[in-house]
Amino acid sequence: MTEDFLAFVRAAKRGRLKVFLGMAAGVGKTVAMLREGRRLREEGVDVVAGVVLTHGRAETESEKGGLETVPEKTIEYRGVPLRDMDLDALLARKPDVALVDELAHTNVPGCKHDKRWEDVDDLLANGISVLTTLNVQHLESLHELILRETGVDVRERVPDRVLHDANEVVVIDVPPGELQERLRAGKVYPAHKIEQALHGFFRHDNLAALRQIALREVANAVEARADAVGAITAGMERNSKPAADAERVMVCMSSQPTGAARLLRRGARLAGGLNSRWFVLYVRTPSESTTRIDAAALRQVSDNINLAKELGAEIVRIEATDVAASLAEFATQRRITHAVFGRSRRSPVLERLRGSVLDRFMRLAPEVDVLVVGNGPEEPRP
Repeated sequence: MTEDFLAFVRAAKRGRLKVFLGMAAGVGKTVAMLREGRRLREEGVDVVAGVVLTHGRAETESEKGGLETVPEKTIEYRGVPLRDMDLDALLARKPDVALVDELAHTNVPGCKHDKRWEDVDDLLANGISVLTTLNVQHLESLHELILRETGVDVRERVPDRVLHDANEVVVIDVPPGELQERLRAGKVYPAHKIEQALHGFFRHDNLAALRQIALREVANAVEARADAVGAITAGMERNSKPAADAERVMVCMSSQPTGAARLLRRGARLAGGLNSRWFVLYVRTPSESTTRIDAAALRQVSDNINLAKELGAEIVRIEATDVAASLAEFATQRRITHAVFGRSRRSPVLERLRGSVLDRFMRLAPEVDVLVVGNGPEEPRP
């Protein structure tokens, strides 16, 4: 049995994930999820609502249609009782399908997981299929793009792999003008928030940019999923491993914390656009050994590696004294076609005296296309 077939068998035991994706609040994701849940129930499927957030919207509330709901649990945090989805109760109930709204939600402290997408992972691993909702701006790799396009610093984020691993993604597409009219009619936010929203996040240019991004993300996810299934099928038919992928991306990560998250997200976007495997390579030199590197830098390296995993990268750690030579050797061995580097923070004088890792890499691996990502302030992880 090949590794690919084994992965296929394991995946078959998981629940299926369907994501209703939108460009912003108010497009109708929750309504679409509820209608799908009711349709499945009418066909004899055991469907329950784990958490459905109507935000007081009468239209959304009316769509529940008597769906069975697992009561939320109450957790006291700093003396305040807070409510959240009861994951354990859902797992014990074990329906065929669970409705779990707002995938990017941060759970109340004291829950089993920090994030709702982790709850969904648990449900899927236990054979429970999930219908869920997500706004495109919450995808991890899009953070800088969303910030640049809209000026909004999105704090709650979901790993791209969650969307790319979904069995089905449905875009709830509403023209920006229509969504603004829904906002003015009080169907999205309370009256006192409408004008602020119209002049902020819900500006026409913001919504138009988010709409384009949402449509592009779904196209990328569908194409990547089709390629993966096709490769596995072809491999099984030939009783061999699938053909080698044509494009491969490598992100070169150092122990310097500044700009690392931006570098990783740019690599994830590049790999996503190419539908390719991608690697994060961390070359640790003797000066970066655990006994010589300071605790803050070591913790930052660990955080960046965790982010890379969330973004779907394959992590490779190498210990070497010659960073450029190690990167070039890895690129040759793994048939890397694109390498992503951060811009050096060395002074021009040091660059001239000691040479740059990037310059040496390009000389040693001239067949690899190189992308250099600019520096900028590093935002905290949520």
